[in-house]
Amino acid sequence: MSALPRSYFSAIEKISRLLTRGEEFRTTMYSILVHLARLTGMKRGMISLYRRDLEEIHVDITYGIPERSSPIYYRLGEGITGKVVASGRPIAIPRLDREPLFLDRSGARREIDRATLAFICVPVKYAGETVGALSVDRAAKGDNLKTEVAFLEIVANMLAPRVHARRIQEENVRLREAIDRHSPLGTIVGNAKSMRQVAAQINQVADSPTTVLITGETGTGKGLVAEEIHYRSQRRDEPLVRLNCGAIPENLVESELFGHQKGAFTGAVEQRIGKFEQAGKGTIFLDEIGELPLASQVKLLRVLEDREFERLGGGRTLKTNARVIAATNRDLEREVAAGRFRSDLYYRLSVFPLYLPPLRERGADIILLADYFVQQMGRKVGKQISRIDSSALDLLISYHWPGNVRELQNCLERAVLLATDGIIYGHLLPPSLQAGTGGNSLVEGHGNFQQMVQAYETTLIVEALKKAKGNQTRAAELLGTTKRIIQYKISRYGIDYRKYAGVRIS
Repeated sequence: MSALPRSYFSAIEKISRLLTRGEEFRTTMYSILVHLARLTGMKRGMISLYRRDLEEIHVDITYGIPERSSPIYYRLGEGITGKVVASGRPIAIPRLDREPLFLDRSGARREIDRATLAFICVPVKYAGETVGALSVDRAAKGDNLKTEVAFLEIVANMLAPRVHARRIQEENVRLREAIDRHSPLGTIVGNAKSMRQVAAQINQVADSPTTVLITGETGTGKGLVAEEIHYRSQRRDEPLVRLNCGAIPENLVESELFGHQKGAFTGAVEQRIGKFEQAGKGTIFLDEIGELPLASQVKLLRVLEDREFERLGGGRTLKTNARVIAATNRDLEREVAAGRFRSDLYYRLSVFPLYLPPLRERGADIILLADYFVQQMGRKVGKQISRIDSSALDLLISYHWPGNVRELQNCLERAVLLATDGIIYGHLLPPSLQAGTGGNSLVEGHGNFQQMVQAYETTLIVEALKKAKGNQTRAAELLGTTKRIIQYKISRYGIDYRKYAGVRIS
């Protein structure tokens, strides 16, 4: 600090005062660039945001640069700004005419002799993560720009909290737009590649009479997918009848499915219409199909094969045209091997298997869903929620989500009820998130870098397993690594490769 010119200390003092005023972001940042020019002799300046959701660097605030009708942006690694954000290290160019990588995308230096200009770009870092970049021009004055770089790094550190908050705000705006316009599943919010594949599969199967088996962990939204299939089909105007096979006593399952005649058993004081009759030409959704007793499995198999059944205590054979959609969080292949589920019924049900990925494998969908649930709950309870604070977003992203989408929804509903100023803060989330508990999450207590590495590796491995239909050797070949490494990662990240044996890539 002692080597800095007096004017630089004056600029730091002025920037500090500007940041404490609490003015709007653009006003504050533009004023800072103006004072950098007046007090230090720096010329054109830019403050850019790294948009994680788009994987682009957007120039947000400029000084000394002509206004443009189109925005200025860079991809990661593109040009000087892209390289600074990608590497997290500053770049100083003593003379612009000697730097072929300088793009001048703003066009501000076209009429200027670049030999007279130096250019400095430093990363803006918040909590160890590069969230943007600060760049300036100044008059070329030799090859040593160390003092200027050190000064701009100090300024960038001062700006970092506001730049980070601005980036979160911009990402939330886009996520709200994605919810309104780009969600591939209508009632199901999601934009991850795995969810786009689910959307494609739903479109493929919706209009057919094919039986669908939806698999996935508890809380992934299997019931919503069943509804989506029904309402996108030609049966949309017919009934959608639901039955949770694990929520009714074993001795009443068949009565629920097929109905009974008066006097068919003790307590049958009147005739009862079963779910298949209620469904008519519509859809019957059998949730938790893995809980169905073996005796009832035989009768369900007959319905799937012959489209016939009888009410308990009745002699008349009834016909059904209902479409069957089943769902389970169990591994039915294991259940078949253990003798708890009939193999013939399993093959009848899994004509079109549809796997729902857990939330931890859906990347940025966590933020998308969080924003959706906050707005939904806010409307329900009459609260205006403006945003989710960065502290809360960090907790949401780093958590393992053993309860998946349902758990996320419950957490956000709680936070909305506790919110008092229209903002969801980290301390409003349940203690389990704040403590970093999340089953076998790899990142407990280790920040977000490991979480991003795990999410990225998990995505790569899952996509390779889908293409390889669960074959680990083939997946390793696709990724250019060894089977031993893939097996280690699969075990470490809790990936069930067997789930992808029947996945169809659209």
